[in-house]
Parts: sequence; structure tokens; C-alpha cells
Amino acid sequence: MPFMEQDARYHEFADTRSLWGMANATDTITNVAFLTVGVMGLAFLWREGRAATPRHFIVREEMRAYLILFLAVTLTAFGSAFYHLAPDNGRLVWDRLPMSLAFAALDAATVAERIRLSAGLRLLAPLTMLGAGSVAWWRLTGDLLPYAVAQFGSIGAILVIVMRFRSRYTHAGTMYAVLVCYALAKIAEACDARVYALGHIVSGHSLKHLLAAAAAWLVLDMLRKRHVDR
Repeated sequence: MPFMEQDARYHEFADTRSLWGMANATDTITNVAFLTVGVMGLAFLWREGRAATPRHFIVREEMRAYLILFLAVTLTAFGSAFYHLAPDNGRLVWDRLPMSLAFAALDAATVAERIRLSAGLRLLAPLTMLGAGSVAWWRLTGDLLPYAVAQFGSIGAILVIVMRFRSRYTHAGTMYAVLVCYALAKIAEACDARVYALGHIVSGHSLKHLLAAAAAWLVLDMLRKRHVDR
């Protein structure tokens, strides 16, 4: 595959307004959505782990993937805010690293719930290492292709698995809403300036943060409501 270089214009966001001395305030502040959902997800897993018998997981080991997922969502809030305060490639690493872990964890969880539990549990560690490694590879070599494959490959794999395999849990159809929400987030990101031009209220990138956090919240809502599908 050809070398994929980071677009130099990637760091040029439409909304550069400052607030109380904070640069790029809206793109920075909207990361609170990730923090909120991430902490809510971790709190849910903590309560589930303390229960004598888990209500929403067949075995406790299944919670590992979601622990990494919601921890990654929480860390994305800090990494993305750090990046948006002064956007450059060095800071972008801390934005992309937790996101790569979130994609990998959701991929492993989907395999565990729809194909084979043991396979999903075994895949969790290598997938998270590959995700993190793709970010490290980009930073060391400048080649963005592995990270692009890690991100869009994970989402594509989840879509195929969801379409072809039945989940062992109820409310599994929520995963379609999760994928649609994330697709809308990527569209909003690509239309950053166009969205901002509509009224200079919110930019496409800020909207992307909110939509991506909403996708994570949908995953949490699915976990809260589900039970084993007999």
C-alpha cells in the first residue's frame, strides 16, 4: 500500500474562537462529552463488577473489553483537549492513541458477543496493541496508513459482524445506531468549515466530538438495558 502522509491542513480548524484565554475553546470544551460518558461507563462497570452475579454479562471476563473502551473514551477527553489547545502532530498522538484503543476494544467485544466468546477474549490484547502500534508507527515514520486501517478496518469489521452474526444479548440492534452515529461524526468532521459557516455557532469538528460521544453513550445504554437472549 502507498505511503499515506498526514495532511498539513488537518490542524486548520474552522472555529478558532477563544474563551477566557482558552484557545480553540469550542473544540476543546466539547471534549467534556467524552469525559462524561467515559466516567458513566466506568461507574456502570464498577457496579456490575461488585455484584455477586453480573446482570448484563454472561461471564465477568467480557467486561474487560468495555473497561478498555470506556477508559479510552475518558482518556480521549484529555488527549483531545490537550491537542486542540495547540494543534500539531506531536499533540495529535495523545488524541489518536486512546481512540485506537476504543476501536480495538469494541471490535473484540463484538467478536466475543456474536461469534465466539473465547475468540473475543483472546483478540482483546493483540487488537489493542495493534491499535496503539498504528499510532506509534505514524509518529515514528509519518505513515498514517496503519492508523487509518486500524480505525476504519475496526468499524468495517464491526459492521460486517453485526450484519452476519446474531448477538447472545438483547438490544443488540443498538449497534446499528452506534455505527450510524459515528458515521455522522466523520461526516461532520469532514464538513468542519461548512457547518461553522451556517451560523458560526458550532463547527463540524465540535459537532463530531458530540456525535462520537453520543455513539459511546449508545453503547453504554445498550449494556444497561440488555440481558441474555434466550
